Amino acid sequence: MSAHPSARAFLVDLDGTLVDTVGDFVAVLALTLADLGLPPVSRAWVLQAVGRGSEPLIRSALREVGGDAGLYEAAWARYQAHYLQLNGQASDLFPGTVEGLDLLKAQGLPMACLTNKPARFARDLLAAKGLAGYFDRVFGGDDFERKKPDPLPLLKTCEALGVRPQEAWMIGDSSNDAQAAHAAGCPVVLLRHGYNHGEPIDAVPALAHLDRLDQIGRLLAP
Repeated sequence: MSAHPSARAFLVDLDGTLVDTVGDFVAVLALTLADLGLPPVSRAWVLQAVGRGSEPLIRSALREVGGDAGLYEAAWARYQAHYLQLNGQASDLFPGTVEGLDLLKAQGLPMACLTNKPARFARDLLAAKGLAGYFDRVFGGDDFERKKPDPLPLLKTCEALGVRPQEAWMIGDSSNDAQAAHAAGCPVVLLRHGYNHGEPIDAVPALAHLDRLDQIGRLLAP
């Protein structure tokens, strides 16, 4: 089996694309805010807030519960400590994730996990869920000067994999992934089961919109 002629590598998002991690965010934020004497945020709020990285998430959570912006440094320290303890415990693979990764891996092309999640958290989560072996490289939100939706992480990842942006498919779940891909010149495939800030992902232009990752087989040339 060989991939679509335009695909020479795959860049795959993590949260909302491979793993349903909202439960992790809800639990970690609740503990972090409690440490600061603040109330928790709701699961519904987390669903529309995740996607731009941990730092914006924490700042937004502080605003949501009426916490002072000056608490950010303390919140960030507590958040990291709690995430290291809880990472993956309240998360699950989306249906079709393993089968979809198997289809991609069978193409014999370079694969990178590219996420706004801090790199250590990403690597630990991939290992915990048995997904680490699928990827040649893993890049997190703290590996580059800017995060998605800026195209820089995609451009740098393509460089690391030795491909041109137009040859690398970005596989994600949100407008962040799509905006970054369009700006970088990468084709993008979007999953409907992710976290697109509460907006329907089908409204975002893409090569394809899939319900499950294993449906990507229909895009791969026989």
